[in-house]
Amino acid sequence: MHGLGVSPGLVCAPWLAFGTPVATSAEDPVGESVTAELARVRDALATVSGDLEARAAQVDGVASEILLVSASMARDPGIVSAAEENLRAGMPTAHAVSVAFAGYCAKLEALGGYLAERVADLRDLGNRAVAVLLGVPMPGIPDPGHPFVLVARDLSPADTAMLGGSDVVGLLTAEGGPTSHTAILAKSLGLPAIVNCAELDRLVEGRPVVLDGTTGEIVVDPSDLRQAEVAEQITEARARVEGSRGPGRTRDGAPVGLLVNIGTVDDAARAATADSEGVGLFRTEFLYLGRQIAPTLDEQISTYTSVLEQFAGRKVVVRTLDSGSDKPLPFLDLGAEENPALGVRGLRVGTVYPDVLATQLEALGAAAAATGADLWVMAPMVATAEEAEGFAVLARARGIAKVGAMIEIPSAALRARDLLEHLDFVSIGTNDLSQYTCAVDRMAGSLAPLLDPWQPAVLDLIGLVGAAGTEAGAPVGVCGEAASDPALAPVLVGLGVTSLSMVAPSLGAVRARLAATDLGLCREMAAAARAARSPQAGRSAVAALASGALR
Repeated sequence: MHGLGVSPGLVCAPWLAFGTPVATSAEDPVGESVTAELARVRDALATVSGDLEARAAQVDGVASEILLVSASMARDPGIVSAAEENLRAGMPTAHAVSVAFAGYCAKLEALGGYLAERVADLRDLGNRAVAVLLGVPMPGIPDPGHPFVLVARDLSPADTAMLGGSDVVGLLTAEGGPTSHTAILAKSLGLPAIVNCAELDRLVEGRPVVLDGTTGEIVVDPSDLRQAEVAEQITEARARVEGSRGPGRTRDGAPVGLLVNIGTVDDAARAATADSEGVGLFRTEFLYLGRQIAPTLDEQISTYTSVLEQFAGRKVVVRTLDSGSDKPLPFLDLGAEENPALGVRGLRVGTVYPDVLATQLEALGAAAAATGADLWVMAPMVATAEEAEGFAVLARARGIAKVGAMIEIPSAALRARDLLEHLDFVSIGTNDLSQYTCAVDRMAGSLAPLLDPWQPAVLDLIGLVGAAGTEAGAPVGVCGEAASDPALAPVLVGLGVTSLSMVAPSLGAVRARLAATDLGLCREMAAAARAARSPQAGRSAVAALASGALR
């Protein structure tokens, strides 16, 4: 079977299904008093929210942040109002809550995009509240006492975030896309994961599966011989990763910077201990999210200084505020937009609120001056050379020495040479570049295959940017999800990419794969992937070339 590989790695283990939620019925007994039952609903939602907050305290980084967002969703007064309306209509309490959540899920699905992607999270909150009301265990992860692959329709952040200390060694879901919470958290935990697999009914109960999170391939009920081969492959891969240290290099010594992605000061503290060459993407919007007013200049200076100090002697690439679209901010009113993903977001917000961008650049310049750090600053959603020039003038006027842009829009990739006349570097955001190239909402799980970074058209655009960087003598990075795919890493290098930024657990596998591949072979792989007619054909062609190099 095949799905969409979203977190690399190979595993062979028995599979177990995710715990089934409790169903409710309109025929269940009705409570004596609407007032009393509404109080029970409030208490149940508070219990769910408190449980999520407790889980958030047990984990770090992006997992904690996602759980806290879910905890706040559980306290949404709109859910209580909908449940009250259902209670007054004579519904049993648990069923009233279930119907209330189902109504909200339907609304989000109709809106599409980022909000539709949150339906799985909201559905999980409803299931948890129902379990509390009925006094039964919350649906969740099995605990068999042995390693297993977890199989589910989809996973909520509340469950995915807790996988780190469980017996789960791989994830397989029917739904989800490359930017779903399942994908993001699985990658941060280093768990092989495949999403968007429509054939889960083919799994054989009680028998193992082989799951390859790099290729998206699942082998159902493998033979003893196949299991032994996979075990040997896993052992060999682990040895290559454990034996790989230091700066990124191809086998013949061509340097490839290996960097980490971070979003908060806490992320920086953890990532600073990783064997990396610095930060390739510091997402500064986490400093702005969840606030009613923008952070002050002093607040920003303090935050940026703390991050830069963690990486003394290593470069730190900062992305300026990337708000709008799926990250609206209450203090930056952009008005109603028909299609926010094509509206005012990223650098474009700075044209509406120039003071916000100016303050951030001033803070970054001050933090760099105070720490002497190797600071690089780039703007998101740059579309034209004129925009690149304007941003560069603003940034350099505030003491920022290395100025760049994100390449996320096809127009920027097509005219990368023009942009680099004004910039010191560029970094490719493959998530958005895939979205805009293939005209697919990056949160649309049903269209996830079109968001595959192995799409030949996306690789063509990356190749144009790589060639422009080589011609200009300027660094070209990749900081999207594609950078963490060890099979794709040599392809990207062959396309002219000079650095890759990813979550820390992915560094070892990417470093090992590059160390086993000559630069000339990287270029052959890049040509083969671009010549392919589909992502799967590209993977197969590159795998055939890699097989000899990895022996």
